[in-house]
Amino acid sequence: MTSQTHDKVVIVGGGPAGTAAAAELACHGLKSVIIDEAPKLGGVIYRGPLRKTDSLPHLDDNLKRAMTALQTRYQAHRESIEVKTQTRVLGPEGSNQLLLSDDSGLSRQPYGHLILATGCHERSVPFPGWQLPGVMLLGGVQLQLKSGLVRPGQRMALVGTGPLLPLVACQLHKAGVDVVGVYEASPFAKLAKEAVALLNKPKLTLSGMSMMSYLKKHKIPFKYGWGIVSAQGEEQLSSIHVAPYDSQWRPQRDLAEQVAVDAIGVGYGFVARTQLAMLLGLEHTYSKVSGYVPALDEWHQSQNHSAFVVGDSNGLLGADAAICEGQLAALRLAWQCGKITESELFSRATKVNNKLARIKKFRFGFDRFSDRQPGLLSLAQPQTVVCRCEQVRKEQLDEAIAQGVKDITSLKMRTRIGMGDCQGKTCSSYALDYLHQAGLTENIGVIKPRFPLDPIPFTLME
Repeated sequence: MTSQTHDKVVIVGGGPAGTAAAAELACHGLKSVIIDEAPKLGGVIYRGPLRKTDSLPHLDDNLKRAMTALQTRYQAHRESIEVKTQTRVLGPEGSNQLLLSDDSGLSRQPYGHLILATGCHERSVPFPGWQLPGVMLLGGVQLQLKSGLVRPGQRMALVGTGPLLPLVACQLHKAGVDVVGVYEASPFAKLAKEAVALLNKPKLTLSGMSMMSYLKKHKIPFKYGWGIVSAQGEEQLSSIHVAPYDSQWRPQRDLAEQVAVDAIGVGYGFVARTQLAMLLGLEHTYSKVSGYVPALDEWHQSQNHSAFVVGDSNGLLGADAAICEGQLAALRLAWQCGKITESELFSRATKVNNKLARIKKFRFGFDRFSDRQPGLLSLAQPQTVVCRCEQVRKEQLDEAIAQGVKDITSLKMRTRIGMGDCQGKTCSSYALDYLHQAGLTENIGVIKPRFPLDPIPFTLME
């Protein structure tokens, strides 16, 4: 194991928030280190292909411009930004250090200042058949298209809620996939009520309308108020049942339709990725939209630790907001380090905050439209596995709650939910929602992450 010391700002995550923070720091003479587990900067949304290609016909122009902008932002300041890709942060190590792992082994990364830009992960929603090969989460579908340059299937449907559905449907179709249907859980009337909120980002709204026109032109059905019921197949997904949802997103099973597919994308939301922030001891609060998020001040700095948390890892607002938050944290840090005056800090921050406010109004409109309804929990049947690592079934949760379990820690001890290698990333959101539905809302706790955040191969410990 090697160790080194320096005074650079350490940024965990090389997506829009982390890269924007590094660039802003460089503008004020501060050097930084970006640590990212992927081979390229950009995060899941702007990383782009992991191998060379002459063209990207399946990606829209807005996305390609954003990917280029991120690379330009980095290239303009690359002399001040050290990048450690394909490097995982395993957790805190002693005081003001992180333990890292990469192909060369384990190492310590000291920091004087820390910015966490760890993003989010997808929210799993169990339903009968969700473990079949061919059933994928929507972000995973996009990753195969954007980074892997791979078609996830030949005949696909998308189910879920939110603006990612039409975007991915268009990308899949342009990549040559037969998209047989898109099923949005919320009714169109609910979206129409958010027209004023959506006008805060008119270009994005027009882009969304353009996607819907593309789907209509190519006769790809887009059904509002519909969603997944179940998936069927032997060794591989062969069909799904979809049905109209009522206002609480309970499927009307008597109206279910069977659709032949070889793959589907499921997207019922995301959860802030806060495992490292929790290990660092930052205080967290529960949010229905984003899960547990750090308690921060207006500069995205924690009160009980010097760390900043920016981007989707402190609440889901998307890439444009993540860039603003990265810039705000960097500005505050530049002021704390004496690189800019208080007047310069507030002058620059006011412009960024005004932009961020418009983005929030737009985003909150979609949050209201895509507000997750309790009927989604009814999709899983008694025998449906809800924790993949430990093969915990829904009926085991019911039994534990009936026997008096009132919090997530007791549920974990009683059923082993969340005890596997993923440390609850897949099942804890469902378990928390299930406890809330059972009327348990006070002091139910959270599945706390364990050190190390990722397994350490024995070969790295020699």
